[in-house]
Amino acid sequence: MITIYDVAAKASVSAMTVSRVINNTGKISEKTKTKVMRVMEELGYVPNQTARSLVLQQTKLLFLLITDIMNPFYTTLARGAEDAAKRSGYRLLFGNSDESIEKEADYITTILTTRVDGVLVAPAGDPSLPHLESLRKHKVPFVLLDREVPGIECDIVLGDSKEGARMLVEHLVAHGHRSIAMVNGSSSISSARLRMQGYQEGMKLNDLNVDNRYVFETSFGTMTDLSEMEQWIGHMDPPPTAMIAGNNVLAVEAMKLLRDRGIRVPEDMSIVCFDDLGPYSELDPFLTVAAQQAYQFGYMGMQMLIERIQERETTVPWKKIVLPADLMIRRSVKDIRKHS
Repeated sequence: MITIYDVAAKASVSAMTVSRVINNTGKISEKTKTKVMRVMEELGYVPNQTARSLVLQQTKLLFLLITDIMNPFYTTLARGAEDAAKRSGYRLLFGNSDESIEKEADYITTILTTRVDGVLVAPAGDPSLPHLESLRKHKVPFVLLDREVPGIECDIVLGDSKEGARMLVEHLVAHGHRSIAMVNGSSSISSARLRMQGYQEGMKLNDLNVDNRYVFETSFGTMTDLSEMEQWIGHMDPPPTAMIAGNNVLAVEAMKLLRDRGIRVPEDMSIVCFDDLGPYSELDPFLTVAAQQAYQFGYMGMQMLIERIQERETTVPWKKIVLPADLMIRRSVKDIRKHS
C-alpha cells in the first residue's frame, strides 16, 4: 500500500507538506502543490479519509434519508441531492425509512455513529421529533424536505401542498364534477394535512359539501395494505364521479382497485393526484397531476445543508423555501358537462 511517506520521498518534501496538500491547509506554494499532486497521481496514492476527517473535523459525507425509494418523486429528489453534493465535493450515503418511525430511528442511530457532516431528511411524520432533536443534540446539521415537524425549527424545502390540492379540485369542478372523493396519507404527516385542507377549501369555495364517506386516510408508502382502501372504494354508494389521490403511489393503487371492480378511468371515474410518475409519464402521459419540482427539492435542500455546514459556527436565520406545484393536464379527467 502506498503511504504518505512514499509520496513525500518521491516528491522530495516532508510528510507534513504532503498532508497539507491533501487537506488544503497551511501555506504551500503552487509549484510544490502541483509537484506533490503529480506524484500522488503517478503512485496511485489514495488519501486516508479517516485521517483527513480527524484533521479537518469533516468527513465530507452527507446522508439522505427519504421515506419511499419506490416513489418516483423521491428517486428524482435523490438525484437532485446527489448532483448538488457531488458538485460541492461531498459523497452521499442513503437510507429509506418506508414511512416507518421505527426504521427511521435505526437510521438516525447509523447517522450518529457514522459521523456524517449533515443530513437531508424527509421525516416519516410528526413522531419524528425525537429523532430530529437527537441530531440537534449531537450537533449534526440537517435540512427537512417535503414535510414539517411541529416543535422543531430548521431549514426546510416544502411544496405548496394546500394550493396544489385546491388547484386539483378546481380542475375537476371546471369539468363538471361535484361529487369528489379524496384518498390521502396519514394526518400525522404535514403535507397530507395541508392537502386535505386544500381539498376541503376547494370544495367549500365551490359550494360543495365534503362527504366523510368519500374521504379515506391511509399510508403514503408503496408497502401499504390495500384491503381497507378496497373496502372503502366498494362501499361508496353512490360512487363519486372523481377522486383526488394525495400522492402518485395512492393514485396508481386506486386505479388498480377500480380496474379490478370493472370501473374505468376516466370513463366511469376521473382521477387526479399529487406528484408525477417520473419517466413513466413520458411513455404514456395519462394521469393529470399537480407535479412538484422533485429535482429542485433535492438540489436546493442539499445546497441549504452544505451552506449550513459551512456556517455552523454562525447564527444564520433558518430558511424556508416553498415550491409551487404545476398542473399537468392529461387524459384522466372526463368532462361530464358534455354528458349532463
